[in-house]
Amino acid sequence: MDAEKVTAPGLAQRKARGALTDDKIVMVTAYDATFAALADEAGVDVVLVGDSLAMVVQGVGNTLPVTLDDIVYHTRLASRGASRALVVGDLPFGSYQVSPQQGVESSIRLVKEGGAAAVKLEGGLPMAETIEAITRVDIPVMAHIGLTPQSFHRMGGHRVQGRSAGNQAGGRDRLLADAKAVEAAGAFSVVLEGIPRDLAAEITASLAIPTIGIGAGPDCDGQVLVLHDVLGLTPNLYRFAKAYADLRAETIGALAAYAREVRTGAFPDDDHSFH
Repeated sequence: MDAEKVTAPGLAQRKARGALTDDKIVMVTAYDATFAALADEAGVDVVLVGDSLAMVVQGVGNTLPVTLDDIVYHTRLASRGASRALVVGDLPFGSYQVSPQQGVESSIRLVKEGGAAAVKLEGGLPMAETIEAITRVDIPVMAHIGLTPQSFHRMGGHRVQGRSAGNQAGGRDRLLADAKAVEAAGAFSVVLEGIPRDLAAEITASLAIPTIGIGAGPDCDGQVLVLHDVLGLTPNLYRFAKAYADLRAETIGALAAYAREVRTGAFPDDDHSFH
């Protein structure tokens, strides 16, 4: 496996030279040094410190409560664990929507304090100016269109986007325009979430930058999943997610065995004691 450091320009170049046809981008979320190091050792290309930590780590119902301080802290942890993978810090709700200048300042914090090599933000056309502003200070930006979790209230929940024609927010024509806008603004890649497969394929074919899908079918240039879903730690998976292990059952079983041994006095035994 190639141990060369993954970079934002490198990912864009892989698409330019056609390398993503049979070597797609692999991205997972991670929120601490231990899991980021495991993802890195497994050969994952991109570690995203996502605002999904609200649900996965903090136990709330959507991503909106996460603060920039939260993301900076968890990005710092993940950056310590990943040596090869590109670490991307997610800009949380309220940290970039006010103005492009706010987006720049928040992105600088993620790089300086969190150790991120790139940032991610949600939104298409309305965020083009902010993407341009962030890239002007030499911070790579990963865009995110389609089902954007920070738009939870506008969408009325987590709903598939792009199923209907039109230029309204979430319409098929609008998503095509969003994709072109973030590319023109300087994004080095774009996450396509919760959109029909044929639309994701059309967007992927129309862009020079890589697309990374989640709930967008197999025709994107890469895929991203939440690490806890991949490991089977999540009790209820979304339709687009897949568990590649059952660590939930393994973890419960291990803890139950530990509890039994403690209660019966079997642990610690002499081998696990100092003399």
